[in-house]
Amino acid sequence: MKKVLIFYAAYGGGHLSAARSVKEYIESHYSDVEIRLVDCVKYVNKTLDKVTTTAYNELAKKAPWAWGKIYSNSQKGVFAKVSNDSNKLMSIKLNKLLQEFSPDLVISTHPFGSQMCTILKKKEKIHAKIATIMTDYAPHDQWLVNSDLIDYFFVAHEGMKQSLMEKGIEEKKIFATGIPLSNRFLQHYNKTEILEEFGLVENKKTVLFFAGGEFGLGKSRTYDMLRTFAQNFNNIQVVAISGRNPKMKRSFEYLVEQEKKQDCIKILDYTTKVPELMSISDLVVTKPGGLTTSESLASRSSDYCNKPYSWSRRRKCCFFRAKAGCYLD
Repeated sequence: MKKVLIFYAAYGGGHLSAARSVKEYIESHYSDVEIRLVDCVKYVNKTLDKVTTTAYNELAKKAPWAWGKIYSNSQKGVFAKVSNDSNKLMSIKLNKLLQEFSPDLVISTHPFGSQMCTILKKKEKIHAKIATIMTDYAPHDQWLVNSDLIDYFFVAHEGMKQSLMEKGIEEKKIFATGIPLSNRFLQHYNKTEILEEFGLVENKKTVLFFAGGEFGLGKSRTYDMLRTFAQNFNNIQVVAISGRNPKMKRSFEYLVEQEKKQDCIKILDYTTKVPELMSISDLVVTKPGGLTTSESLASRSSDYCNKPYSWSRRRKCCFFRAKAGCYLD
């Protein structure tokens, strides 16, 4: 029996979502494989994981510009060195898991997992194949540390493949497969039933508005964007998902009450019905991470489910940070 170890890290939800989708696919297509799904940072040090993920979430909510600078600067200079040196230390603890499980293949949906494994492979501590799944639409140099020791790169599109080749990675190691998604985003749903379930109507365009802790635009800006929808568009209906953020939910409910928009703005907290809601939406507003972008592009309204899946139809589910009027006229 082959053994597969899948690493992710909890900085945003996308890395875990991709890891789960890969695990789901392998389990449904192969019967002779043992799989483990592991948060590589949490396994190494729970305190470190809590501190760093909290810092990420707070920066994404309150100072997205600062997170953007850190993300960009982590490709070179001091930030990159600190990250690489930290992974060298963390790989020592991660080696215990790798020796115990002895995987034939290690798949990582976060660069930290790939880096730690290549460090151990360079020291001949492990001999497993290493696969990196990039969960975004542009390459970042942290994914490419010790790239000569990574056996496979799975990327979102042909343009990324070309970018990696230009950085010296062999073409035979790169596969433009797209970002892994749950099959739920590829299913066909009954639009009428979903609209009825959420108290929506057929004759208005639907906006799906993600505003939880990982939205990344800050509390006041998020609130202002929903207020703009409430005050400036009469021909739409909005499903606003506040996520696990009770303060945000209360502020949204207050806004709806003040603007008397109870009939066309529905407030939800955490929900497992995101694929269904995406399938009926004309516009998705969100922090544009690679996974959510891919999920929205893959989702199709029931009006289109029996027609060819062209780019023009996928473009119905677009992303924006400030202005969406052209899609709602």
